[in-house]
Amino acid sequence: MTRRYVLTALMPTLHCLAALAGMLGWLIPAQAADPPQASQCLALAQSLPHVIYANLHVAASDEVRITYAGHSTYVIETPGGIRIATDYSGVYDTGGVPDVVTMNRAHSTHYTLHPDPRIKHVLHGWNDDGTAAKHALTVGDVFIRNVPTDIRRYMFDRGDADAEMIPNGNSIFIFEVAGLCIGHLGHLHHPLTDSHIAAIGRLDIVMVPIDGTYTMSLAGMAEIVRRLRSSVVLPMHRFGTPLAQLLGQLRGQFAIDQRAERTLTISAGTLPTTPTVIVLDGV
Repeated sequence: MTRRYVLTALMPTLHCLAALAGMLGWLIPAQAADPPQASQCLALAQSLPHVIYANLHVAASDEVRITYAGHSTYVIETPGGIRIATDYSGVYDTGGVPDVVTMNRAHSTHYTLHPDPRIKHVLHGWNDDGTAAKHALTVGDVFIRNVPTDIRRYMFDRGDADAEMIPNGNSIFIFEVAGLCIGHLGHLHHPLTDSHIAAIGRLDIVMVPIDGTYTMSLAGMAEIVRRLRSSVVLPMHRFGTPLAQLLGQLRGQFAIDQRAERTLTISAGTLPTTPTVIVLDGV
């Protein structure tokens, strides 16, 4: 075997190692006082985009509670008692003052510039100077990081592939707790690239906007859901979109579980063996 052949054969792995090095650099905490914590949800792969992320955690009995509060706000309660509210605007009942809130800037229904002062950690998914927000911090028993994406500059450029974009205006927030990798796509406006997928890593649970217009088309969002291949898909940001439209595109690949409760209690050991869309009450 010649040296040239060996180098050629190793190129995909070298590219992935270089990408991973960049991602690990991304995880240097800008805000946390604790020492840097390595993500447990990132994975190496031989090639992209056909990445399969394996859950290497031993099944955990610690349970996480996830409650649908409204619009794009889910409340995550960790086994250690940390309360997180996603896309927090201050409008919806979070069951108490959150320890952490995440926000995105697409519309005022996804953020507030005047959050409750008792909230200890307010994480914006954007920076006002247009640079990418970088979050990597440990709060109690949860590690929180983000993957920036772009947003459309104008609200009514819906579904327009040529629409002007604001770089880094949205963040996909990822919460790593109790052996689970939980992702919130925020106000996602475009398909995810290979780099996005690599930076996200494994998501056991993903929260997905299904409005079909203001974020992405249902077909586009369904493709992202299929590619992430999470064990649990939690719809949000619905407006009047018939659930059947999204569920019809995923039926056969994902089980459908519509519930009368607003809260899902789950652990790494109780993830469904078949990828499942769980529609909580109120969605």
